[in-house]
Amino acid sequence: MSYYRYHLFFCTNLREDGRPSCGRFGAGDMRDYVKKRVKALGLNGPGKVRVNTAGCLDRCEKGPVLVVYPEGTWYTYVDTADLDEIIEEHLRHGRVVERLRIGSESR
Repeated sequence: MSYYRYHLFFCTNLREDGRPSCGRFGAGDMRDYVKKRVKALGLNGPGKVRVNTAGCLDRCEKGPVLVVYPEGTWYTYVDTADLDEIIEEHLRHGRVVERLRIGSESR
């Protein structure tokens, strides 16, 4: 069994060359929001949920993005309502939010 039930990685990459990047969509603030919500709901800690920052996950063109392990489920999001849905459905109930899911297709 994994140390955490779910481990979320938020891409917060900010590309300086003008190409799409998650950092341009406020990914750091969104990560902070999820960390606070997860903690407020008592979902954080060993055996539960961990929320982390990641460098470039190389999917910024689909961004902003986050990935949930151990399943390796990739999501995009627009606002805190989308993130609340991921928290409620995926983290609390184990159900993938299909409307926000990014497929595993290559670029």
